[in-house]
Amino acid sequence: MVLRQLLTLCLSITLGYTLQAQTFTLMSEDVGGQATEKQEFNAFGCNGENVSPQLSWENAPEGTKSFAITMYDPDAPTGSGFWHWVIVDIPADATTIPAGAGSTKKNMLPKGALQTVTSYGAPGYGGPCPPKGHGIHEYMITIHALDTEQLGVKAKTNPAVVGFNLWQHTLAKASIVMYYSRD
Repeated sequence: MVLRQLLTLCLSITLGYTLQAQTFTLMSEDVGGQATEKQEFNAFGCNGENVSPQLSWENAPEGTKSFAITMYDPDAPTGSGFWHWVIVDIPADATTIPAGAGSTKKNMLPKGALQTVTSYGAPGYGGPCPPKGHGIHEYMITIHALDTEQLGVKAKTNPAVVGFNLWQHTLAKASIVMYYSRD
């Protein structure tokens, strides 16, 4: 009886660890909880390098046909937040993008990936640039696992429309959050 209980306990622990290890996860070698001047925008009074962070992900759910990445600041004084980065149609076999891939000039994204317009008014990465004295802003970087190979948007599609399409096709998502202020 004791051996049976011990085996059941071991199986439960192993199964629990296996399920936990399968969690869809987003990681970065460049950012943790804090953005730096490397990620900061380089306009509108900001003097950063505007380099998008390296990102990698694992354990996408079954049925994933593509990925999308968004970076959003809910603290922007716009009444509706601010979209800093939107990438769609990342192939399902991709698991990483390098630092700097948000540049539309460097062609560093996986083949077929498309960067769409941000709240800055152009496609590509636009780093944090909170107004001076506005306090700490939250920047949520999210990877969406999608049930479609192509989201059906164009480079000039605004973030709200991209977001609506993401909402319809997201199987799972994972995020990392970084904070930044200019006081």
